[in-house]
Amino acid sequence: MEDNARRSRRDLIQNIAIVALSLSAVLLFAQSQIYNLISGQDPLGDQFSGSASVDATLQQTPLTAPVRVAVTGAYTRYGACLTTDAESFSDLGLLLKESLGSAGSLTACRGRDFLTALNSTSVYYDFLSPLPLSILAKLVGGDSAADSVSARHLVLSVGSGTVSLYTWDGEDDFRFCQVPPVSADDMTAIASNCTFGAAAFAMDQEDPTYSRIAPCSLLLEEQPDLPVLSADNPLSSTDQVLTSLGFNPSTKNRYTDSGGTEIIREADRSLQIEPDGTVIYQSSGVSLGISAADDVPTLSEAVDGCTALLRRLLGDQSGEAALYLEAVSQAGETTVLRFGYHADGVPIYFSDGGAAAEVTLAGVSVTELSLRFRQYTDSGETSLLLPLRQALAIAAAGREGAELSIGYADGGASVSAQWLAK
Repeated sequence: MEDNARRSRRDLIQNIAIVALSLSAVLLFAQSQIYNLISGQDPLGDQFSGSASVDATLQQTPLTAPVRVAVTGAYTRYGACLTTDAESFSDLGLLLKESLGSAGSLTACRGRDFLTALNSTSVYYDFLSPLPLSILAKLVGGDSAADSVSARHLVLSVGSGTVSLYTWDGEDDFRFCQVPPVSADDMTAIASNCTFGAAAFAMDQEDPTYSRIAPCSLLLEEQPDLPVLSADNPLSSTDQVLTSLGFNPSTKNRYTDSGGTEIIREADRSLQIEPDGTVIYQSSGVSLGISAADDVPTLSEAVDGCTALLRRLLGDQSGEAALYLEAVSQAGETTVLRFGYHADGVPIYFSDGGAAAEVTLAGVSVTELSLRFRQYTDSGETSLLLPLRQALAIAAAGREGAELSIGYADGGASVSAQWLAK
């Protein structure tokens, strides 16, 4: 009887221990899954895909960019600095979407042909830096297979009753083709209904001083009222950055060096968070990646995935500014993307000439990423721009052929809009 009682007690204790161990295992598994959900990792998915992909819903966010436009009618030009998602750009965006979607093979032309096209009834677009036509089409909600041709400046121009598309990369590559689906009547109607303020290109002016700057420098008759922006580092806590990049914020492989840079190293990857808010990520593995149909993403997939990744990292911390794509290039399996900041269509440049963000992909894996965390806030003051005449004189006295434009120069805590000669 006593043996049976002891066996019963021993069996009861063993059962309790087994249950406790089982519950502990369940809790540990749950904790690991919760962390994986927070950090965006899916260990089961990683075994099949080889990388932690960016949330697909973020990749569906429409791409936007700053754009300068000039509409030329029968008697004058009108111009504005906009963004591709602005309501006032919608008609011009649809026009470009239709044109890029129906454009045939682009033939080489001369620079003078491009400039002459601006003197007809026309619409001019300047995307600030050259991008593949497929990405420009994406910016206006369209499609184009022309990855091999890049353009910064585009003109839709009426000539002999038909509409032609002219492209220029800002250097030496000028091209054109006819776009039959767009009618001369549509172009004339858009020009007649334009409500932008008066504008002119430098090449329109008779004063010889204007000939010393880039002919397509777009000069608005009324200078815009642009706020002075205060600029700060918004990173009060770096845990969110670690989590977004798939690092465990509780890692022991985390320290701060003598210069104040926080450094995290894990296996085949590292992360540096500098005191000014610059984040630098490097990896030789497949810890972080973007979604793509094949092993090497298309340019469109690379732009979508990297834009989504940067938006996830930055969140709503940029204040009055937003990221936009400045450049994308692909060689073999390597894709490199460069991004800048803009505030309501006005670009923000850094005094050191660097980018707001850069991403390098090896296939779909992120091997290098840098991002400057900057938060821009309207200070309530208005930027004081030099009168055009003075700005022109300064630009003309500098490098001949420089483009005169308005932008922000970020060199500290207060960022003012100013004339730039680039």
